[in-house]
Amino acid sequence: VNNAGVNYPVAPNEWLKKEDFAKVLNVNLLGMIDTTLHMLPLVRKARGRVVNLSSVVGRLAAPGGGYCISKFAVEAFSDTLRRELSPFGVRTSIIEPGGFVTNMLKNPDQHLQGVFNHMPPHVKEYYGQPYLDAYYRIMLTIVKTCSKNFCLVTNCIEHALTSRYPRTRYSAGWDAKFFWLPASYLPSAITDYILTIPFPKPAQAV
Repeated sequence: VNNAGVNYPVAPNEWLKKEDFAKVLNVNLLGMIDTTLHMLPLVRKARGRVVNLSSVVGRLAAPGGGYCISKFAVEAFSDTLRRELSPFGVRTSIIEPGGFVTNMLKNPDQHLQGVFNHMPPHVKEYYGQPYLDAYYRIMLTIVKTCSKNFCLVTNCIEHALTSRYPRTRYSAGWDAKFFWLPASYLPSAITDYILTIPFPKPAQAV
């Protein structure tokens, strides 16, 4: 079971540096790949199972940095792994949790303000302080709506590991089942509207 993950810094892509994306990808994607490749000989010998923790934002990208990018990549890696290892009797499953209260969600204001402080002056002018304040309020609202019932995730992991017929994908959490999963099948124009309407316009928006 691959469950390591980080998400900060979370901010509009233009606010970030390449190193910010690399920090997230090194843990969420490359760390998972490295661990999996090292364990594959034993997993194949035992005809075992691989369970990778992705996210609902691995199906439908939400605004904000490298986290979604890493989870889309986890989905692709897991899909190809499932097809390649199936002839050896190895099953691969993906867990796609919705929002849950974890340590990854601590102190969003400090992380966001830190990113904003290090931005070039012209980028700050494009967006403005009111945009930053609104972005933070949205993040805080999202954190408050996250679930504390981790059994919704661990039950999926248990089924993927012990069931005779494990699923390819598991949606963990009510928001995953009733918002993110259905929304991922909508036309892009609709999902673009749904995911951007809560955000204010930047200071210099046209």
